[in-house]
Amino acid sequence: MTLLVIILVLSRLSDRFFTSANLLNQTRLFAEVGLMALPMTLVIITGGIDLSVSSAFGWSAVMLGVTWGMWGLPLWVAIGVSLLTGLFGGLFNGWIVARIKVPPLITTLATLAIYRGMAYGISQGKPVSGYPDWFEVFGQGSIGPLPTQFALLIVLTLAVGLFLARTPWGRFIYAIGSNAEAARFSGIPVQRILLSIYTFSGLMAGLASVVFVSRVTTTRADAGVGLELDVIAAVVLGGTSIYGGKGTIFGTILGLVTIALLRNGLSLAGVKGDATVVVIGAVLIVAVFVNRLLRGEKSDAR
Repeated sequence: MTLLVIILVLSRLSDRFFTSANLLNQTRLFAEVGLMALPMTLVIITGGIDLSVSSAFGWSAVMLGVTWGMWGLPLWVAIGVSLLTGLFGGLFNGWIVARIKVPPLITTLATLAIYRGMAYGISQGKPVSGYPDWFEVFGQGSIGPLPTQFALLIVLTLAVGLFLARTPWGRFIYAIGSNAEAARFSGIPVQRILLSIYTFSGLMAGLASVVFVSRVTTTRADAGVGLELDVIAAVVLGGTSIYGGKGTIFGTILGLVTIALLRNGLSLAGVKGDATVVVIGAVLIVAVFVNRLLRGEKSDAR
């Protein structure tokens, strides 16, 4: 219903909004956020959060550019380095959260700064461009009528959705979010699952950075700054409880589409970028407030 209302309102604000060309273009633009929103859903269901995804994204993008453009290694090696950078960032987060037991908010707030600092330090503020044509297929190519990155997002959405809904580990994730101590006493490998989920989040940030660099054909240390707002907003707006224990991948995709169309519609209507961030922040607050109200009503019903 919320998505329908947004579409109707924004269609009236701009006649360019509800066109096939614009909507198809949006599938290219929101794929990167979507790739990071999938693991973020798992993280938030466990009762955690990963604020560092945008910085891991930027660091991974820089490593791709530096490895290829400055160190002279083959581009396929640079792509692998980018993915490994994201994976390492996620693994480090998971190790601190699961093994050292530092709260996810504090852990990922710290690594948000660390990873962004790594991006600026390694790149020395220098952009890298001039990527070969074959590399652009990831961010500018198509598979049939669908943009390549959108097709990739569909496949991974189905895979992660099935994993969460149909596997024992998926059920364990919900159990951890509902009550981590009870899950631990029942024999669920809580540490291993948390470590895996945060590692997956980092890996997907690395993958999203490869898609991003392929689309814009340049690498900058500030890539993805502030993107964590869109990622978290998409997940929470899609119905995943910020308190843990509840959420679906399908809901996250609906939240993702809502955020993407909201950004695009406001931009076409002439709303400046800073104001758009304010609107998305307000939407996120409302979503959390409604979630809390519903949570309170269910508690009263019990």
